[in-house]
Amino acid sequence: MSRVGLDAPPGPRYNIRVISRRLWVLSAFLLFAGALGYAWHYHWRDHRFDPVILAAATRYEVEPSLVKAVVWQESRFDPEARGRAGETGLMQVRELAALEWTDSEGMGALISEQLADPGTNTLAGAWYLAKLLKRYQHTDNPPAYALADYNAGRSNVLRWNKGAAATNGEAFIQQIDFPGTRRYVRAVLLRREHYQPAFDIQ
Repeated sequence: MSRVGLDAPPGPRYNIRVISRRLWVLSAFLLFAGALGYAWHYHWRDHRFDPVILAAATRYEVEPSLVKAVVWQESRFDPEARGRAGETGLMQVRELAALEWTDSEGMGALISEQLADPGTNTLAGAWYLAKLLKRYQHTDNPPAYALADYNAGRSNVLRWNKGAAATNGEAFIQQIDFPGTRRYVRAVLLRREHYQPAFDIQ
């Protein structure tokens, strides 16, 4: 009786172990490459508009970290973002606000494609934000009021800034009876703190 089959080395079993080990190494490599790619994409998305944000903020004397926080909240850095009420671009600027900006700068009217341009959009948005900040400079926290105005409009701010809330930012935020606007204001203020160190070292 032949012993050829009985004495043969366990080749198939050895190959399965090798293949399993190689698959594990490949999976680990792909996982690492995916995580690295995601981190790169996140960093690129989060910082690719820093130059235009800094330029607009500097021109209109607004904190760059505040402008960037508004961009993050409004569009998550998507220059093609569109709102339901006609808001456009990184800072979700409306045509009326853009028209006010072009009038103040002695420019002609913008078409929607121009307003979607990141540089133009952040200039218009930063100008409008600066206007709102000046409107509430008598308060202890102008950004809180300006952000509420940016999100919900002047008429609602006038409704909320009664009594102590007329000058006290925290009391004002508590008075906001639109949950979405209250979350908006708090989120932007928190994100502004997150971005401050990066602009402080520029």
